[in-house]
Amino acid sequence: MQFRIHNEGWVYFVISCLITIIIIPFYTVLGILLCILSAYIFYFFRDPIRSIPKDDVIVSPADGLVTFIGNKKNPLKDSLDDNNYTKISIFLSVFDVHVNRMPLDASIQSINYIPGKFFNATLDKSSNDNERNIIYAKKNGESFFIVQIAGLIARRIVCNLKNNQEVIKGDRIGIIKFGSRVDLYLPQNYNILISKGQKVVGGETIISNPNNIQNIKSSILK
Repeated sequence: MQFRIHNEGWVYFVISCLITIIIIPFYTVLGILLCILSAYIFYFFRDPIRSIPKDDVIVSPADGLVTFIGNKKNPLKDSLDDNNYTKISIFLSVFDVHVNRMPLDASIQSINYIPGKFFNATLDKSSNDNERNIIYAKKNGESFFIVQIAGLIARRIVCNLKNNQEVIKGDRIGIIKFGSRVDLYLPQNYNILISKGQKVVGGETIISNPNNIQNIKSSILK
């Protein structure tokens, strides 16, 4: 299996390795600990290749644990859109892949960065209180929202998207550093195919499909 590291991780990995090389001849135990830290940094920023389903389905935007599924208003507070959406929250532990992926083919309407606090990302209040980045996308006239949320440890959200950009399902859209959460808001005419407490894989796990789709023939290999 091809293994790679995300570009955001190289600076941490290189600095950690250099410090390890300098320290280990003089302080062996500390050097060993730094070596372990370097290995973890490489592991944390890993960016594995994913097999993206080709069907007209919604895939998970992140690796992690589904902690919430329920009805909510859209996350843009000043929006005139009063529709209800199905909100799916995914918690990313420090051991999960933190590269975020686009859950569907869509056009990016706006990217909204909101500064905030750093509550534990497992808590539902982190959706409203924590530092976050709200990605508003549209497909076939329907609105979708992907929210990157900083957690207790995460201190930086990276988003690689631009306004009016056309994106394809499975595209890498950014990364959240060191523990975080991703919320996905779907129109309510979409079936939900996952459940709370389920582990999902970004870009691969099918989490939803429109109600008018009767059959799914997934090309994904688990």
